[in-house]
Amino acid sequence: MSTTFTDTIMKILNESGFAALTWQQAVMIALACVLIYLAIVKKFEPLLLLPIAFGVLLANLPLTEIMNPPPKNSTEPGGLLYYLYMGVKLGIYPSLIFLGIGAMTDFGPLIARPSSLFLGAAAQLGVAIAFVIATALGFSPAQAASIAIIGGADGPTAIFVTTRLAPALLPAIAIAAYSYMALIPLIQPPIMRLLTTKKERKIKMEQLREVSKLEKIVFPVAVTIITVLLLPTVAPLIGMLMLGNLFKESGVVERLSSEVQNSMINIVTIFLGTTVGATAAAETFLRPETLKIIALGLIAFAFSTIGGLLLGKLMCVLSGGKINPLIGSAGVSAVPMAARVSQTEGQKANPSNYLLMHAMGPNVAGVIGSAIAAGVLLAMFG
Repeated sequence: MSTTFTDTIMKILNESGFAALTWQQAVMIALACVLIYLAIVKKFEPLLLLPIAFGVLLANLPLTEIMNPPPKNSTEPGGLLYYLYMGVKLGIYPSLIFLGIGAMTDFGPLIARPSSLFLGAAAQLGVAIAFVIATALGFSPAQAASIAIIGGADGPTAIFVTTRLAPALLPAIAIAAYSYMALIPLIQPPIMRLLTTKKERKIKMEQLREVSKLEKIVFPVAVTIITVLLLPTVAPLIGMLMLGNLFKESGVVERLSSEVQNSMINIVTIFLGTTVGATAAAETFLRPETLKIIALGLIAFAFSTIGGLLLGKLMCVLSGGKINPLIGSAGVSAVPMAARVSQTEGQKANPSNYLLMHAMGPNVAGVIGSAIAAGVLLAMFG
């Protein structure tokens, strides 16, 4: 009886995931636990980092086959996350995320100060710099473009571009993009203080003019027509972003606007984060290229911040000291975190300084700018 019981226990253990666990999978499981810690304890972009981290965990638990496609010539189904991942692969989830972002975004500050568009454009500098460096390091143009878009500080856009140009790099690019977005309060302030003087950071800006409802309704329609005619490849992102904003500003579809802002975007975020994390299997993630991508992502992000700040300084001079250059750093697209960082740094220099609404103009311009940058890259290398 004792021998039979022992044999049964040994058989269970030999057929369990413990016996099949490799050191690479153990490393990835540990990484997933670290990401879960950062999401819960440090609150680093938890809405996305937590599902991504759990997706990494699920993908690296052996024998689950949770991301496996269905076997050929068989009626057996594939893994659950394999089917959910189709929404990422086909570009559905990133576009739906943009629909929700559009419904939550107020383009009023951008309409009130159209020059903010230039700051959003300048903050794409990191995309160009990272592309050049990635190409020099031996990545193909399509791979370099996917890595470079991290500089736009827009996770859905990075995923959208990567699934089309370099799907094998998706795990590293997605995790790098969302990690740097979460670390904005740590990455940007040193660069902001280095490139601006205390006198510049103290500048108080005049209140923005009031934007009419008509302007807010015309804006998403006009932007859609102009950008999609110019760059048809960007239609899924810009189209959904502006449709969501039109829901919000029209005032006639409150139910649709509310649903898009809440239930829909929350559900899509769960599916997007978990399935993107599940692509980070040990055999494809633990490679030298991953470290290069993470380093290049940081370079892209830093130079995007620098680009916005430098143009902000130029606009400060041209305006006779009426524009605080700190708002330029908000052009990196991460809404509204980057704008809040501009506000925080401005108040450190001058406690009576309120830059948030001024920074929101470049911030939402950055969303449009990153989508346009994505369209250019897809047109060139897609």
